[in-house]
Amino acid sequence: MATPYTPEVEERLRRDGAEVIARYPEAGSAIMPLLHLVQSEDGFCSPRGIALVADLLNVTKAEVSAVATFYSQYRRHPNGEYNVGVCTNALCAVMGGDAIWEELTKYVGVGHDETTEDGKITLEQLECNAACDYAPVIMVNWEFFDNQTPASAKALVDDIRAGRDIHPTRGPVVAPTFKQNERVLAGFEDGHVDEGPAAGPASLAGLEIARERGWTAPKPEGE
Repeated sequence: MATPYTPEVEERLRRDGAEVIARYPEAGSAIMPLLHLVQSEDGFCSPRGIALVADLLNVTKAEVSAVATFYSQYRRHPNGEYNVGVCTNALCAVMGGDAIWEELTKYVGVGHDETTEDGKITLEQLECNAACDYAPVIMVNWEFFDNQTPASAKALVDDIRAGRDIHPTRGPVVAPTFKQNERVLAGFEDGHVDEGPAAGPASLAGLEIARERGWTAPKPEGE
C-alpha cells in the first residue's frame, strides 16, 4: 500500500492543484500540469499522486493513469535528480549522438530509463530535441547542452555526481533539478524565465541571410 502524503504536504498540493485547475474553463484540462505537480513532489507519477489528481478532478484513477502512461515525460518509477537525455535521432546520431550514447551508458553504468544507484542520474535515449542546428545535443531536465562530444558528456555527468552546478548552453544559467523543473512545467514560475540566450547564431543564420539579401516571406494569395 502506498504511503500517504503527510497532512502538510497534501494540503500544499491541494492548494497548488486548485490554482492549476482555476486556469482552465474545464477542470479536466488541468490533468497534465497536475501530473507534473505530482512529479515535482515525488519525482514520478506515484500511486498516491495519481489518486490525488483523480480526487481533485473527480475522475477515476484509471483515467489519470491512462494519461500518465501515454506521455514519456511522465515517469512511473522514481526518476533521478537529473534526467540526462541524449538525442540519437537522425541528425544528432550522424553528428555523434550515437557515439555519445554508447560512451555514456558504459561510463555511467545504466541504460535507457535507468537510474544510478545514488539516485543522481537517469539516462534517457531521446528522439528529437528540436535543436538540430546544435547537433549533437544533450538535454538535462529539458535544458539544452549543445554541440556535445563523448568527453564533454562525461564531464557533464561528473559535475552532476560531484554536486557542482551545471550550466546549459541556452536558457537558465544553472540547470534546475528534475523536481524543480517539474514544478515549472506545472505552471509555477521559478524566476529564471529571462536568463540566458534562447536562440543562438546557428538558429538565426537563415534569418540573417534573408535580411542581408532583402528577402521577404511571400504573401498569401488574395492579399
